Amino acid sequence: MENPEQNNDELHFDSRIPLDDLKNSVAEIKSQLNKVIIGQHDFIELLIVSLLANGHVLIEGVPGIAKTITAKLFAKTLKTDFSRIQFTPDLMPSDVLGTSVLNMKESEFEFKKGPIFSNIILIDEINRAPAKTQAALFEVMEERQITMDGYKYNMEYPFMVLATQNPVEQEGTYPLPEAQLDRFLFKIRVGYPTLDNEVDILKSHHNRKLTAPETLISGVLSPEDLRKFQEQVQSILIEDKIFNYIAQIVDKTRNHPHLYLGGSPRASLAIMNAAKAFAAINGRDFVTPDDVKKALAPVLRHRIILSPEREMEGMAPETVIDMISQSIEIPR
Repeated sequence: MENPEQNNDELHFDSRIPLDDLKNSVAEIKSQLNKVIIGQHDFIELLIVSLLANGHVLIEGVPGIAKTITAKLFAKTLKTDFSRIQFTPDLMPSDVLGTSVLNMKESEFEFKKGPIFSNIILIDEINRAPAKTQAALFEVMEERQITMDGYKYNMEYPFMVLATQNPVEQEGTYPLPEAQLDRFLFKIRVGYPTLDNEVDILKSHHNRKLTAPETLISGVLSPEDLRKFQEQVQSILIEDKIFNYIAQIVDKTRNHPHLYLGGSPRASLAIMNAAKAFAAINGRDFVTPDDVKKALAPVLRHRIILSPEREMEGMAPETVIDMISQSIEIPR
């Protein structure tokens, strides 16, 4: 009987899309981040996949588990501009987007761009700002532009939002509306490190002494390289049976007894694009069902809403996603 792993390797060597540069760049990004970040391999991989799929990321976890520093160092591996915005209850939309001010010399108003005008934007504690400020992100996240005083301002390429939130401390927070959650490609849940990893974290901090972690990270990807890699990801092949597999999964979220709200067509597109990126970073120019399965939890966990009964029982969205995945026949 033919070994499927051996067959995959043979297909890899006959790849119709040259993915060696992409694979090497991904390995170098991981290598750079592993100088400082210990044990967060899945987190780092999902950040890279979202970048290649041209999506935004919501990062959720308790304080102190390196959400912010990982996002900052990830941005440092890209040869682009970086901006950080701390969301607070008194933050106004103009504090994010910018505002028009009167130029006394010209006797006319001119637009002063806000911190959103950058390439990689880290929004810390996104659920701290009120709905009005959160709504300011709707257009820019979806269309990569803002409209101010009747004028349209386009974001420079690349444009990616990395937002963090704390799931525990809910005082003074504002839940993100579903329309905004839907604009994030992934919701990444970051957990505590293992005991061994925590020991390594202590040793790493001790050995670094006063060296700032940012100084240890070098830029890997230029905007030109990134655009080329994103185009390659979009060219990854998908068979009709994989399209059908993705559509069946998302359709079942809309009719599942444990769910009040299922995934939209945007969820189907997100799964497809993420699966392409998973295939590409593994050196394959075609999508497999395993690539789709890897994308399901991070894509769907923030897009589905449990029924009130299941929520009261403490059921996790991932449990339902896993149930749906196992109930649908895997294409051969």
